[in-house]
Amino acid sequence: MTKSDSELDPLWQNLDWAIGQMLIMGWDGTEVTPQIRNLIENHHLGSIILTAKNLKSAEQTASLVQELQTIAHQAGHPQPLLIAVDQENGGVNSLFDEDYICQFPSAMGVAATGSTEMAYNVAKATATEVSAVGVNLILGPVLDVLTNARHQPLGVRATGDDPQEASQFCIAAINGFKDAGVATCGKHFPSYGNIDFLGSSLDMPIITQTLEELNLSALIPFRNAISAGRLDAMFVGGVGIQSAGMNVMHACLSDQVVDDLLRNELGFKGVAISECLEMQSLIQEYGVKGGTVMAVEAGNDLVLLCRAHDVQLEAISGLKLGVENGIISKERIYTSLKRVLRLKSVCTSWQKALNPPGLALLSKIHPTHLALSRKAYDHSITVVRDKDNLLPLSQSLLQEEELLLLTPLVKPLPASAATKSMLDKGSKASSMHERWIHQERGAIMSGEGVFRELGRSIARIRNGKLLHTSYTANGLRPVHENLINRASAIIIVTADANRNMYQTGFTKHVAMMCHMLRGTGQKKSLIVVSVSSPYDFAMDKSIGTYVCTFDFTETAMASLVRVLYGDINPQGSMPGTMRKSKKVSKTRQQWLVESYDRDRDGSALEELLRTMARSSTPSLPYLTTGAHSFELYNPHVEEAHFVVRNSSTKTLYGFVATYYTKGLGAIGALFVDPAKRNVSIGRSLHRRAMRALLQKQGIKTVQLGITFPGVFPGVPVDESGSNKSWFDNVGWDTQFPKRLTNMVIEDLGAWTAPEGLLQSIQRASISFDLIHGLDNAESVLNHAATHAGPEVVELYRFALQETNISGVVRAKDSVGNLLGTVIICTAASRLSTYMPPLHSTSGEDIGGILAPIVPSTAQSRLILQGLAFMGVRQNKAHKSAKSVLSWVLDEAHETLVAMGFEVQQTFDEITNSPESWSDLN
Repeated sequence: MTKSDSELDPLWQNLDWAIGQMLIMGWDGTEVTPQIRNLIENHHLGSIILTAKNLKSAEQTASLVQELQTIAHQAGHPQPLLIAVDQENGGVNSLFDEDYICQFPSAMGVAATGSTEMAYNVAKATATEVSAVGVNLILGPVLDVLTNARHQPLGVRATGDDPQEASQFCIAAINGFKDAGVATCGKHFPSYGNIDFLGSSLDMPIITQTLEELNLSALIPFRNAISAGRLDAMFVGGVGIQSAGMNVMHACLSDQVVDDLLRNELGFKGVAISECLEMQSLIQEYGVKGGTVMAVEAGNDLVLLCRAHDVQLEAISGLKLGVENGIISKERIYTSLKRVLRLKSVCTSWQKALNPPGLALLSKIHPTHLALSRKAYDHSITVVRDKDNLLPLSQSLLQEEELLLLTPLVKPLPASAATKSMLDKGSKASSMHERWIHQERGAIMSGEGVFRELGRSIARIRNGKLLHTSYTANGLRPVHENLINRASAIIIVTADANRNMYQTGFTKHVAMMCHMLRGTGQKKSLIVVSVSSPYDFAMDKSIGTYVCTFDFTETAMASLVRVLYGDINPQGSMPGTMRKSKKVSKTRQQWLVESYDRDRDGSALEELLRTMARSSTPSLPYLTTGAHSFELYNPHVEEAHFVVRNSSTKTLYGFVATYYTKGLGAIGALFVDPAKRNVSIGRSLHRRAMRALLQKQGIKTVQLGITFPGVFPGVPVDESGSNKSWFDNVGWDTQFPKRLTNMVIEDLGAWTAPEGLLQSIQRASISFDLIHGLDNAESVLNHAATHAGPEVVELYRFALQETNISGVVRAKDSVGNLLGTVIICTAASRLSTYMPPLHSTSGEDIGGILAPIVPSTAQSRLILQGLAFMGVRQNKAHKSAKSVLSWVLDEAHETLVAMGFEVQQTFDEITNSPESWSDLN
């Protein structure tokens, strides 16, 4: 709940204080300057962004942040400063300290491991480290989808080109950040994944996709991350949008983007942060004063101004002028203020801000994090192809044979011991592209400089000579030809060759030269290693051995050497659609499916459910489901569950639950570890489940989803339709589903009945009563059997047996005919075991209103509202904090929205005839 204006600290009635909380600013330098002190003390600046130019070491960072917070505390700030950093890992880190801060792979590198568990662990470790030095807001994760993967400067900072996979890894990262106590900020809304640069420093990168196209791909991770409920802030980019229906010069200055798209359509309720307003295109177009006012008008809560003090003062002046001119209302200021204060309340406090644990904690966790770093990099290195079995080199290259390493010119990375000294000396101005992707890092240095340690490591591990030189845009020179003639094996390193075309030309030239020399009988093995974007030669089969590392930090290069020489087996895979296409192209694997054994598999199923929860949105029920949720122990229901498991490690890779009662066979759950998808585990489980159901005597219907247990009443409805399409592909006819909607009243204490509802019920002569126990239940069970499935009958039977904590409300007409029924249960009911929406993770009591059965008549709408009203009244009487209604059919949920219910989850129950599966009998 947000505070009303009257509940806010009286200090905020001073607009100067309130405006200060709407700005996030930085500066250049590793010490507190008079300018940044002035902003905090006299202009009440509430948020700071720190970059690599501010941070020398972990110890210095902790001291700097503590000093900033102390200044704010002494200046009377009611809440601590937000301290934000870019700490994306890979090549984009603000803080580096080889003694205390660990290097982890980029977002795409983590995705290459195929493990959302790894994504969670890396994110939690990263956030724990930056939190130790006082940072409370990470500007991440990157939610962009590379819809034009091969030519985008965002590169390995994004997860990849598949929106569903990006969603899973980003949600896992968000959960890791949050579980370490740090606030999160998704970026770069609405997308930096497919932008066109037009050239000059005044030109904006442009999105040319329509809103419909964005909805189909780019916006999916943003939508899913928002739905997951743990995203605190959203970074709104400065891109232009030029497409049908939207013509926007700067996304972060447009209410169409921030208020309409982000807030109203995607439902984001957190803090919106603008792109830095110090960009030349904006200054030339509107000026900083005008731009700052436009950013707030558009719906941003924090306006970013990175470093120029005069520009920052101009922005503050502009906001004050906007209020004076009546362009920005006080209400608008306080709306943003409350969002910012709410964010601060969940990620910081004065006790925490003034006492960062610093080196004491970092020293303690460093060994564990180093092991995680090495494991993450080792698992990320990807051998895309090794056609001629050149790897490992220890087996294909003799010690006396010469090895040549050819490396390009690259920009140094800040998270690098080799380049740290260069960064301390300052850097040249960055290019347009680099400004847009937040990589203002250092000057060009030679390939030998960046990759010198790589060469030394290769020489050490082979215990022999290594030839190493760089190549440039000047192409293949005589020195290269001489070295290639000498060497028996050549390793060429590329870094974003698709955007540095000289690397592509050089590599192709060397590949052709090696091919010709092999034709004369000479040994010329060629290995190409991409150390940034994996798309350089992913599709070029003429490069027979192709390896990807996803960044060129020292840690990544150390793992590369271990792969090249066989110390570790490469486990990584190309993320996104290329991983899927590679897996699909393989012969479909049949996995060994075993019957579920509670004693053997119970703990492993709990762990699999936790893994699923970390990589899924809260609209899916994994967080509140346990292994016991699938086992009914009901004499009227036959159940059989199956698993794919690793018999050595006892790990479960996938699980399927099946139920059979009175002619109905149902799959009640089917899920696979996200790290093990697209290798036919789901298909194997599905096939075994269907075979088990089709062998039942008297089976009349097969069904996806079951309402008792109600973990999955049907196939979860998702934006992309991917869930339903998977079942299409394994043989289900999904054309005519029955839509089941779970609904909720979140604040039952504040709920009141719609005006006129009781009078309408009385005029219709509808009466209600509540029954418990099976003695009076015959009419109710007959009603359920007539108008619902046999599993619903068992749900009613279970509820009636729970005397005093569950019961059934009956709706009757004036002569006693049964018009409708609904189950009511308290928080103490065992039904919460089988119905995840009834299970609370925060300890609050949740009342249940379950399985309303109302035959279609002219009064159906009113009867349903009456049953729901009686349920809510019972829940309130039992002091429940909220009411969950699970489930209503098809369009009936619209009737209940008018009563104050909100949609919580939506499922499609799908039924088919057993004859459709005759090939499995």
